[in-house]
Amino acid sequence: MDLSKIAVSINKAINTQEVAVKEKHARTCILGTHHEKGAHTFWAAVNRLPLSSNAVLCWKFCHVFHKLLRDGHPNVIKDSMRNKADLTDMSRMWGHLSEGYGKLCSIYLKLLITKMEFHIKNPRFPGNLQMSNRQLDEAGENDVNNFFQLTVEMFDYLECELNLFLGVFSSLDMSRSVSVTAAGQCRLAPLIQVILDSSHLYDYTVKLLFKLHSCLPADTLQGHRDRFQEQFKKLKSLFYRSSNLQYFKRLIQIPQLPENPPNFLRASALSEHISPVVVIPAESSSPESEHVVETDDLVDTDIPALPAAVETKFDDLFGTSAAIDPFNFNSQNGMRKDDKDRLIEQLTREIQALKEELESFRLESGRLCQALRGRVSELEAELAEQSHLRLQAVGESEFLKAELDDLRRVREDTEKEQRSLTEIERKAQANEQRYTKLKEKYTELVQSHADLLRKNAEVTRQMTVARAAQDEVEAVRKEMQEKVKAAHEAADRQEREQVDQLQELQRELVSSRAELDSLKTSMASSQQSTEVLGTQLSALESEKAELVQTLSKVEAELAARGEELERVQSSLATERESGVKTAEALQNQLNEKESREQALESQLVAARWSSLQGAVDEAEKIIKDSLAQIDDPAHISCTSSADYLASRCQASLDCVGRLHSARDAFLADNTGVSELVRVVTQCGHLVGDTIVQGSATSHMVPVEQADALSESVKLCGAEALSLLGHMKQQDGLAAVDDGKLRAALEAILATAEKLRPRGLELQQGELGDLVEQEMAATSAAVESAAARIEEMLNKSRAVDTGIKMEVNERILGSCTELMQAIKELILSSKDLQRDIVESGRGAATMKEFYAKNSRWTEGLISASKAVGWGATVMVDAADLVVQGKGKFEELMVCSHEIAASTAQLVAASKVKADKDSSNLHRLQQASRGVTQATAAVVASTKSGKSQIEETDTMDFSSMTLTQIKRQEMDAQVLVLELETRLQKERERLGELRKKHYELAGVAEGWGEEEEGTG
Repeated sequence: MDLSKIAVSINKAINTQEVAVKEKHARTCILGTHHEKGAHTFWAAVNRLPLSSNAVLCWKFCHVFHKLLRDGHPNVIKDSMRNKADLTDMSRMWGHLSEGYGKLCSIYLKLLITKMEFHIKNPRFPGNLQMSNRQLDEAGENDVNNFFQLTVEMFDYLECELNLFLGVFSSLDMSRSVSVTAAGQCRLAPLIQVILDSSHLYDYTVKLLFKLHSCLPADTLQGHRDRFQEQFKKLKSLFYRSSNLQYFKRLIQIPQLPENPPNFLRASALSEHISPVVVIPAESSSPESEHVVETDDLVDTDIPALPAAVETKFDDLFGTSAAIDPFNFNSQNGMRKDDKDRLIEQLTREIQALKEELESFRLESGRLCQALRGRVSELEAELAEQSHLRLQAVGESEFLKAELDDLRRVREDTEKEQRSLTEIERKAQANEQRYTKLKEKYTELVQSHADLLRKNAEVTRQMTVARAAQDEVEAVRKEMQEKVKAAHEAADRQEREQVDQLQELQRELVSSRAELDSLKTSMASSQQSTEVLGTQLSALESEKAELVQTLSKVEAELAARGEELERVQSSLATERESGVKTAEALQNQLNEKESREQALESQLVAARWSSLQGAVDEAEKIIKDSLAQIDDPAHISCTSSADYLASRCQASLDCVGRLHSARDAFLADNTGVSELVRVVTQCGHLVGDTIVQGSATSHMVPVEQADALSESVKLCGAEALSLLGHMKQQDGLAAVDDGKLRAALEAILATAEKLRPRGLELQQGELGDLVEQEMAATSAAVESAAARIEEMLNKSRAVDTGIKMEVNERILGSCTELMQAIKELILSSKDLQRDIVESGRGAATMKEFYAKNSRWTEGLISASKAVGWGATVMVDAADLVVQGKGKFEELMVCSHEIAASTAQLVAASKVKADKDSSNLHRLQQASRGVTQATAAVVASTKSGKSQIEETDTMDFSSMTLTQIKRQEMDAQVLVLELETRLQKERERLGELRKKHYELAGVAEGWGEEEEGTG
């Protein structure tokens, strides 16, 4: 068999689909173990599966692994023991879940580990637990101690089987027909293996207990009997419940246990015990077939006739008297006594064998009757279940009918929408056709305009010829030239006006109606000019009739002026040709301009969409980076507060709302893409920050709430990526639904609200007064600390001299600067709080504002207490250092603690402040001053420590090799002791911080919140 085929079957059998494992894939896995005589390929494929991250995958792995342990090669158990530690860790990990497949996987893994350990301790037992009575006796080696221990191990083994049975049934809703659903069958399928194991374990346990009771006192086995009674009741109930499920009826025939458990105090009760037989109809033979009594071995019902035949044979041998008294051997004819004894013993043995067979037949008949009665009960239960299923099917049919009606209504709505869409498309096509017709009409008007221009030129030429022929006198010729010139000027002026009108029409192509009106106006003006020219022509013809009489007089002059007239005509034709060429050039430029405008418009649309896609890609990168930070091991040390997480969630929700509005605005007018780009980028930043802060907050809360918060954060990231993925498609932008992302953010916000501390439940007046009192107490503590430092500085100057006085002055001076910086910080914080209260309270009083924002107020109170306490402790530490009784490290630690407390006070003060507030900038400057002063205290302390402490000069010149070796060993011992002490102190510091967190949680009401959520 190909190993790749085995690996493929393993991956098909163990997948994430919530359906039962297919039998053909499991059978291929079992045959593969027999082919390779082990389970190396199976474990190589399984180790690549994410069993610790998917409960359904782990559940199906347990099912397939159980089948391999039962029916696979014997070496499967040995090869699997190498992975026992991994299975134990996986069981412990899944045990943290209290419901669903996680809890079932933990129970199933414990069962498989117990099964492997049982078979390793008792190698005589095969994986399918199928053994004969003789093999069972050999497994205990006829030693009562071995039987006693084997019984205990079987009890433990059966207990694990029962736990899995109960776990599966408790996870199912038995009020519905779960056995006919894919999800229900996925959970019920492994119980077939459990039923097979449990039937054998129950049978062997009964036989071993009878054997133990025959060898040991009853009081010694009281615990065994009690444990058996408890397991008997559970197993009987579970077998009965399983036999009534439709899923098991077609796959396995489950036996029914007797009404009462066996009485081990009565040895003859063993003969009444009937081994439970599990039958699998789908297979040709079952593992328990050896326990079934075959009909060929049964005694015929005519067995009473056999002794009569024997008796006839006896009479033939010994005579009639022997038939009357068969045991009177004195009257036998020559028959020896030994032969008769042997014959009697032989016949006696045959009779006894026949009696035993008859008794066995009676017992078997009773067992078969009991099995038939159980089968009748099963059929009745099946009938009841079928009735229940019929009623349920009727209900489902009604439900499906209702759903069908809904679908029909939805289809009708869809058809209506389709019809409306078709109507809209038809209107769009009509508008397109109307635009095409207008464009054609415009082309026709341009062509007619050109024809009018040509006609105008022809009429002008004819007028010129007529004028030249009739110009007989100089005065008349001059007058005619003036008129022709005036007509030319009018024609040129009209031509220029028409060119201007054409350009104006081409610039106003967007409005078809305006273009059409302009063209009509141009055509009307052209017609008017044509009528004017016609009027002039009529006048010229009348003049021609008048001037015919003088024609003969001016013939001579006409010849002289003919050449001049030709020159004028040629120049006029040239000018007109240049005018036509200029108009064509302008038309071409106008067409090029229109094409450039269309290209620029398409480029602008592409640039807008490209900028939007760039913003979407950037938002996706930010969110993916945030999701990657969750799985980064370095992120485990990051922490955050529930208050900050809630503020981030609220900001993200607001941004999602703005994203919806910006998207609608962009769909209405695609020119307004800048707002959508800005909102998409901002939304990516806010959602990514929410993901990171949610993961950081989960590091500070209990395990169950941390898991729930982590799942919510990951779901939020997935929904955000899905939303951004839809926004990448132009046709899918209108169908983008931000409801899922909003729901995920609201779930995180709800979790953050649950994790926020509840506070001290103070009254309005008490909370407002407490803020003022704590701020005043903090100011007083800082003032007192500054005064004490000044007093210590004066004492040091009066008492100390030299380096010590220099060190004390430097340290106390830096402490004084730190107190001044803290005092400035507190004053800035008071001013900022006053601005916050004035801007946010409205018509309410200051105390009402503090009570309304109780959590923010409690943060101020806590921060103020920490600052005052830190100042007092630092002064005490400085006093001890100046006196030479303290440690420089204590002073440095106090400085760091004051820096942290002031940072808390700044954060609590600025959380509700306006970012443009002058007091906020002043507070931030004061905070930087405190940080610099803290660094100065630490630096002066380190410098003073280096000046005060003396370092021993290491002179090893006078030491021998042995002494140096001795000193080296002592130094190594001291180093190890100090490292051990350092490790212990670090652990102690961790426990102290954990205890501080718990006490702070109790003070803030976190414990009550967890109980309420639990």
